[in-house]
Amino acid sequence: MSSIILNIENNIGFITLNRPEVFNSFNREMALEMQSALDKCQSDDTVRAIVITGSGKAFCAGQDLKEVTTPELMPGFRKILEEHYNPIIERIRTIEKPVIGAVNGVAAGAGANIALACDIVVASENAAFIQAFSKIGLVPDSAGTFFLPRLVGFQKAMALMMLGDKVTSAEALQMGMIYKTFPLESFEAEVSKLAVTLANMPTKALGLTKRLLNESMTNNLQQQLALESELQIESAESYDYNEGVTAFVEKRQPVFRGN
Repeated sequence: MSSIILNIENNIGFITLNRPEVFNSFNREMALEMQSALDKCQSDDTVRAIVITGSGKAFCAGQDLKEVTTPELMPGFRKILEEHYNPIIERIRTIEKPVIGAVNGVAAGAGANIALACDIVVASENAAFIQAFSKIGLVPDSAGTFFLPRLVGFQKAMALMMLGDKVTSAEALQMGMIYKTFPLESFEAEVSKLAVTLANMPTKALGLTKRLLNESMTNNLQQQLALESELQIESAESYDYNEGVTAFVEKRQPVFRGN
């Protein structure tokens, strides 16, 4: 069985982490397959939204410790970071299509931070997030130290990363870590509904909005205003802008094409 399942339907790329017997923890094969699935979603113009979720009871338990404790399997931490996790995070952030992190169960270590790197994060009511690195004497990776303090604040992020507390989905929602929670029994349906909504929206404008928010992490005010002007002009030249305005004037629902 493939460790990553990619299904494309209704203009949505569903990427499922598929090693349920080890709570979807990453080894080298899975990390490279994940990058390939993201690349396919990026290059396929029919894909207008992406969902990342896990099979079985967990979203992702992070790194498969068997790989790093078995000498003949151990790729080395530099290779794990530079060839596995960093490229995954970079792809999630630079694909100019909305990426939903659909956290169906426990998300720990790199698994939690991959989820938090997504554009919109939703979780089932039985999901949880754990910055598990300190428990084994490591520092966080997968851009956790970049995104988590921006989501929940410096002090809270520091505590969660040092103490390795388990954060329930309800707590994650309350502290602004995620967008919404859904009951377990309706989780897949709610995720699909959200993905369909995004896939039917003006994808180009959503992608440019994503670029703006990415750049806002490091831009000053003047730089951000200049980029807003540039991308507003670019989006105004799109088919979807013309369709949106025309539909508004004609008092009908727009039919966006994503370009």
